Amino acid sequence: MEEEEEEGIVVSPLISEQQTRHEESASDFIGELIGEAKQQLNLALPLIAVNILQYCLQVISIMFVGHLGELPLSSASMATSFASVTGFSVLLGMGSALETLAGQAYGAKQYHMLGIYTQRAILVLLSFSIPLSFIWFYTSTILISFGQDQDISIGAGVFNCWMIPGLFPYGILQCLNRFLQTQNTVIPMMISSGIAALLHIFICWLFVFKIELGIKGAALANAISYWINVLLLALYIKFSSACSKTFMGFSREAFDNLLGFLKLAIPSAIMICFEYWSFEMVVLLSGLLPNPKLETSVLSISLNTCWMVYMISVGLGGAISTRVSNELGAGRPQCARRAVRVAAGIAILEGAIVGTTTILVRRVWGKLYSNNKEVIRYVEKIMPLLALSDFLDGFQCVLSGAARGCGWQKLCAFINLGAYYVVGIPCAVIFAFVFHIGGLGLWMGIICGLSIQAIALLMINLCTNWDKEVKKAMDGVQN
Repeated sequence: MEEEEEEGIVVSPLISEQQTRHEESASDFIGELIGEAKQQLNLALPLIAVNILQYCLQVISIMFVGHLGELPLSSASMATSFASVTGFSVLLGMGSALETLAGQAYGAKQYHMLGIYTQRAILVLLSFSIPLSFIWFYTSTILISFGQDQDISIGAGVFNCWMIPGLFPYGILQCLNRFLQTQNTVIPMMISSGIAALLHIFICWLFVFKIELGIKGAALANAISYWINVLLLALYIKFSSACSKTFMGFSREAFDNLLGFLKLAIPSAIMICFEYWSFEMVVLLSGLLPNPKLETSVLSISLNTCWMVYMISVGLGGAISTRVSNELGAGRPQCARRAVRVAAGIAILEGAIVGTTTILVRRVWGKLYSNNKEVIRYVEKIMPLLALSDFLDGFQCVLSGAARGCGWQKLCAFINLGAYYVVGIPCAVIFAFVFHIGGLGLWMGIICGLSIQAIALLMINLCTNWDKEVKKAMDGVQN
């Protein structure tokens, strides 16, 4: 008995100590997850605001043009869609290459390289803006050749010609945004975007109604507001102590290895464009359905709704891209892996909230866009599909952000090509035109594409050797 009691006295503290260690390790693990989540949300929330405010510039312009009549509104809407496909999405994609390069350089404490990478990106994007501006100049000719209404196409051509001066600051803005984002400096971006958006309302009113430039004034207002945003960010970068280590003035090194930047920037652009273009293609396909006015109206409402929600996903994607690139550059593979897992959890939670909200407002959402009962009923039918697509889009957007942080743009371009153009669009055509499901079928095809994309990205992340990614990132920074 005494031996057993003595053994009990000896064993008891050991068990207690093991339990304490287990509880401490569990507590540390939970604390790390909470800390990572806070860090990502501190990045993501301002980035969401930035994306919404910058997206609002085009929306505000179209709202002002809408008061000029039906034809100007149709022209401005088509012009904006054409500009997004042929210009904005290309520059947005190319600028996202900085999320890999600048993010990893910042993590590796190669601070001076952020300024050099950013200057290099600005040079490349400005160069690409020149041929893109020629495409915008011939907008009306291109649209008419594709069988679009002549009057609407001519108006769209006028709008885009006057918006050409905005193409160049838009490209610079993508670079400055990434420069600040990758060093976790996001509040100045939010403030500058907010100032530009507020001024944009006044500029639109001044040019559209006061000076009576009409549709031309709305397009020119876009250009001016982009330049204002660029100027505000440039002044902050120049004079802020927060950027003193990362921007040390203009450097000739920016002209070096332009080809190396293009090798990452072009797949980045293709990756983004493949996804953006597929959604626009669905709206174009809706015009071939029976009752095209109804189908196109409902699909346009659906697309606008998705783009609004997408701004949240883009913010989350930008945050995880920054976290992953910073951790890889710093040589911390476990931290990078943990960041991806936390981001996936946040995306699932956000998707569930947005999806539930979308379903709950399905009966009233159509009334915000139209008084037509047929349109309202159709929107109500398609909203559950939008809820599912919003959930999948949010999840894949976060995984795509992690991929950009790792520099997997070329691989993601192939994934997006297969997901949307081998699976998504063909399924949309089959559902809509073979099974005669109409606009619902088109959106079901998009959901198929999103599902394939999300599954492929998830499998890649699960199979990733993060130690190898760290080595690759550190080799890239040194080169």
